[in-house]
Amino acid sequence: MPLGDNNQISDDFRIKKTLPTIEYLIKERARVILMSHLGDPKGKMAENLRLKPVKERLNKYLKKDVSMAPDCVGEAVEKMVAKMDEGDILLLENLRFNPGEESNDEEFAKNLAKLADIYINDAFGTCHRQHASMVGVPKFLASGVGLLLEKEIKVLSDFMKKPKKPVVAIIGGKKVETKSALIDRISEIADFILIGGLLEKEIKTENIKLKYPEKILGPIDETGGGKDIGSGTRSLFGEKIKKAKTVFWNGPLGLTEEEQFQAGTKAVAQAIIESRAFSIVGGGETVDFLNQLGLADKFSHVSTGGGAMLSFLSGETLPALEILK
Repeated sequence: MPLGDNNQISDDFRIKKTLPTIEYLIKERARVILMSHLGDPKGKMAENLRLKPVKERLNKYLKKDVSMAPDCVGEAVEKMVAKMDEGDILLLENLRFNPGEESNDEEFAKNLAKLADIYINDAFGTCHRQHASMVGVPKFLASGVGLLLEKEIKVLSDFMKKPKKPVVAIIGGKKVETKSALIDRISEIADFILIGGLLEKEIKTENIKLKYPEKILGPIDETGGGKDIGSGTRSLFGEKIKKAKTVFWNGPLGLTEEEQFQAGTKAVAQAIIESRAFSIVGGGETVDFLNQLGLADKFSHVSTGGGAMLSFLSGETLPALEILK
């Protein structure tokens, strides 16, 4: 969740996505304790990474006063929990202020678990992490999935098992070592995989052997010294997208942090919207860019997972989902 100036939330996409689960629990008169993290404070308290901005945004969307705990575990937190009434919401302080979160410390997990009776995981974006709040707490509580996590699993599973054809996948960005398995797996169901210039260069430079090279289409022209796809590539990619019934997209097609290199990614976004295909988009950079343009709600499913989505679609085991089985 990005923070802007004065530690204000610049993109509350993930907060909005989990609201239905929170609202359902309030309606069912639960006492709701929210756990979350922000940034990478290295297991220590960092003033600029406190969750107060999250509390304020929740107050706004839920039209309800959300209480804020001074820590995530401890006597003070337990006293606040004991005073909660039906429908109350308590937000714990940043879990990553405690070193036990990322080390998956069992004692820390037990201390979190004793605050509640039931554990609900609604954080798809961290399901690939072996952290205490993800895989430790459910060992000690009756557990289940939230509405958001349930939807993520269903949409992505259906995409891999029974997509409407033709299927076009667009894979941009870089880090081919994290995306080659994804390309190979999606190539099993896709008719075409459209890749960005940076990824294509990495594939060639590192001599990566893909299972279905005949399905891969890279840029035929570029601008800005390879920082964006050219007009010919936009037309080529647009033609493939236009014929699709299902489109999957992960990763920008250019250096979108610089405005002069956003044209290619904008063109791809517009082509997907105009295709009226069932569209799935995921990955932090791509989702942030679409939110900035105000286009995210034009897509059928915008995933809250970055690394977790890549792992899930690549066929890897996600620890936080395994523990819930």
